[in-house]
Amino acid sequence: MNLIKIEQSRLNTGTYQFSVLGEDHPFQISLSSQNFSDGIELLHIRLEADAPVQPSPVEIVWHIPAVDIHGYWHPAAYRNRRLHVDWERELVSKATYSAPVGCLFNTMGRNRLTFAYSDALNAVGMLAGVHEETSVFKCSVKLFTEPMAPIRTYEAVLRLDARDIPYYESLNEVQRWWASLPGFEPAPVPEAAKLPVYSTWYSFHQKLNPEEVERQCRLAQDLGCRMVIVDDGWQTSDNARGYSYCGDWLVCAEKIADMRAHVERVHAIGLKYMLWYSVPFVGMKSDAWHRFEHKMLTVFENLGAGVLDPRYPEVREYTIGLYEKAVRDWDLDGFKLDFVDSFYATEETKDKRDPEMDFTSVPEAVDRLMSDVITRLKAIKPDILIEFRQNYVGPLMKKYGNMLRATDCPNDAVENRIRTIDVRLLSGDTAVHSDMIMWNPNEPLESAALQLINILFSVPQISVKLDQIPTEHLEMVSFWLSFWHEHRDALIEGEFKPGKPDSLYATVCAETAEKRIICAYDDMVIRVGVQVPESLIVVNGTFHARLVLEIAEDMGAAEVEIRNVRGDVVDSYKMNFSAGIHSLQIPGAGLALIKREV
Repeated sequence: MNLIKIEQSRLNTGTYQFSVLGEDHPFQISLSSQNFSDGIELLHIRLEADAPVQPSPVEIVWHIPAVDIHGYWHPAAYRNRRLHVDWERELVSKATYSAPVGCLFNTMGRNRLTFAYSDALNAVGMLAGVHEETSVFKCSVKLFTEPMAPIRTYEAVLRLDARDIPYYESLNEVQRWWASLPGFEPAPVPEAAKLPVYSTWYSFHQKLNPEEVERQCRLAQDLGCRMVIVDDGWQTSDNARGYSYCGDWLVCAEKIADMRAHVERVHAIGLKYMLWYSVPFVGMKSDAWHRFEHKMLTVFENLGAGVLDPRYPEVREYTIGLYEKAVRDWDLDGFKLDFVDSFYATEETKDKRDPEMDFTSVPEAVDRLMSDVITRLKAIKPDILIEFRQNYVGPLMKKYGNMLRATDCPNDAVENRIRTIDVRLLSGDTAVHSDMIMWNPNEPLESAALQLINILFSVPQISVKLDQIPTEHLEMVSFWLSFWHEHRDALIEGEFKPGKPDSLYATVCAETAEKRIICAYDDMVIRVGVQVPESLIVVNGTFHARLVLEIAEDMGAAEVEIRNVRGDVVDSYKMNFSAGIHSLQIPGAGLALIKREV
């Protein structure tokens, strides 16, 4: 290890030259570099002041040549995988938003530099931007970008991985590194978190009716769902989508007269029961508003609600007590906890001092709140389920919960694919769920099926009224959910190899020792790869009636079975798969099951 105290704010490791920039900060800075393994370096950062001070922004900067780099991946990129420029604003992450990692990759999907930061709690800005005059990337990590409490010391680690490996391998190693850090241990994942879900959000919105929900649960259970998430609306008679009635979290008797009995009936159907809560919001029309209106981080007038300040132990105890009471009184199996990204200090509240507060740092108070939520709920029900949605999917969120869901993208199958894969790249063993799929009942069958085919590599959530779609749609859903159940060992637990980010994951592969599943979402040559297992399954995620496979090595003879969108066998034959190009006639939204003779 090489340790250098830097008065001049520079450190040259041989591979990288780091500079620390900042104005008027009182910190003494020390940097040390560590060659973790070939191609991986760790930069240790320590800032120390004589007394606690409120830090001003500090930036760690280094440069790399813009050579063989064609795209940039980060957790909140969505469809935009372009290269950035150095005069753009950095991308900020924190415990409840995104994650401090970025990946520069080439057009073959190979890693060129993946850099990740160990401080996933506080706001951290990250940028890799092209410097126009010199054609290099200015890479930076910017600290203290949001108001925070005074500190005396600060320590963190920057991990840099320049190995020539697939981008998804470098990102998977980042999530493993985070999981190994003290205080970042992911929560255990119950089996129920890995099974399909029926959600009420798109199908009901706030207009909930227990009898109708139970009817949908029975239909969903027949199709293969094993849990229901009852979303917003159970706590209010107001159906205007606002949050002015949040905060008391009492069941609206006009909608659900007996919550315990309702949950028991759903359990009898065979489904787990999760309930939606907005964690930070207290509405102006709630009774809780009068209790907490002076213990708010901010107020959103347009939402009719304020954001609770978790630096108060009373706020944390009230919030956790609500969930504990709900589990005990109603026998809930879990919670969909929403809007936790709204916990942030403003200029007006960042320096607030109150003897009733036991934290000065909002991020630290949020960490305490969310850590205590899962700890205390597990004490009541050890296999408690907690879901968070994108963009609060970083490494600390995996400590607070065991289900991560793609953020809302109703009716958008392609976006759902992109978002679920983005989340999976950093998820590790935490269950990744699709956004709730929905479609118009008049959709052509193959078009409706794309909603499911695009999210096969996540846990499906469904939100259509199942008695209001055509029979052939139900048959299609039944087939694809049964396919998912049969092959989930590969789809969500196998080795995961998504295609290139800049092509929006146009092919995705997952495999076990026994099977390889490849989904094609565009008209392209599908590279099957080497060492093909006994079973090869190719899913046609397009409307084209054929797929083209490139076989890298002789597979020999194989039995081929072609199924259509509803799972009906439309052809079967024996075929010799020699090395080279092979065209298979597969109906749109259908698949080929290829079983090698061994």
